[in-house]
This record gives sequence, C-alpha cells and structure tokens, in this order.
Amino acid sequence: MVNPPPVISTVATDTWVEANWEDFLTFADDPTLASGRFYYDQGYMRIEMAPLGSAHGQDNSILSTVIVLYATIKNIPIKELTNTSFRKARLRECQPDIAFYIGKTITFPPHTNAPVNLNELDPPTLVVEIAASSLEDDTERKQKLYQRLGVREYWVVNVNAGKIIAYSLSATNAELIRESQVLPGLVIDLVEEALKRSKTEDDGAVSRWWLRTISV
Repeated sequence: MVNPPPVISTVATDTWVEANWEDFLTFADDPTLASGRFYYDQGYMRIEMAPLGSAHGQDNSILSTVIVLYATIKNIPIKELTNTSFRKARLRECQPDIAFYIGKTITFPPHTNAPVNLNELDPPTLVVEIAASSLEDDTERKQKLYQRLGVREYWVVNVNAGKIIAYSLSATNAELIRESQVLPGLVIDLVEEALKRSKTEDDGAVSRWWLRTISV
C-alpha cells in the first residue's frame, strides 16, 4: 500500500510563498518530507506535495527514453538525473522531473543523496518539467528560475495537450524553439509524436519506432 504524501500544516503548498533560506531548509532537508519537491528563488519557496498521476509518470518515462536513445544513436555524451535536487546555497534550489548533463565536457555529480552543489558544479544542460496542472508556473516562474541557474535548455510538457513548450535559455533571453539546441537535429514535433504514440502503444513499440525514425 502506498502511503499518501504528508500534510504540511505550517505553510501553503503548491504555491510560491515568501521565505528566507533557513526556513526553506527546514522543509527541504526534513526526511519526513522526502516525497515532496522543493524550489527556492529570490526569497520565495515552493513545496509541491500533490500526488502525481499516471499521465505524469507515462510522459516522464517516454521523454526520458527518447532523449537518451537519441543521444545514444547520435553519439552524444549524456547523463540523466531524475527527481534530483540542485542547490545554489542561499540563492536557488530546484527539483525538476528530469535533468540532463549533455556534451563531451560533462562532469558527473557525486554519487550521493545530497543535493547537487551548484556552487561547485555546473547546472544541468537540459531540464524537463512534466506539467499536469501547473503549466503557468512551469512556463513563467520556473522558467526564470532555470534561466537564472544557467540551464541552457528547458522543456515544459503540457500533459493535457500532449505538447512541449521548449526554450533556449541564456543569461538575458528565453527563446521559444522547435528544434533542440543542445541535442542537435532533434525536432520537438518528433518528440511530441512519441508522446502521442505512447498513449496507445507500449514503450517497446514506441522505442522501436523512435529508433527507426532517428536512424534515418
């Protein structure tokens, strides 16, 4: 039996609330809240405790599969981290659904259960958020958070529409794109087709179609 996520009675969840860093750590480092997801930026924190449904899990899985398979076929070095916390102490923290370090110069984060220390390591190259209910937050507040962290590319998956909103990020600009800049040649429309197929086909069938398509 899966236990429901704990209820936090001292602070509102699934919304941004004003908090200092020490207050944020009280929640983020609390082992009884390990099932939560935590974000911090510019003096505000967001704690997500809402349970995640099948649609979120399926889209998360197929996005992970197609990205790693694409990098494999195209011989692009890649390291995936799922539900990992990235911390720039006293400034920012995030816990995206999926994050990828991409390219020949990637450095693997330490194999520990502590948040990845962004005061010592580079941020991930690509971040993916699966938005089942908080699309506005993912495309606005979190987009700015990832931009400030130095993430180079950010995808928001609109679960209800089966669409991907993709951004190329720099320190001064967030540009909507339809072809990945960090996975050269990867067209977003094609990834959306994989999402569509995954609603009626098993993962193996989608993977075989994907491999045939990207190997051309």
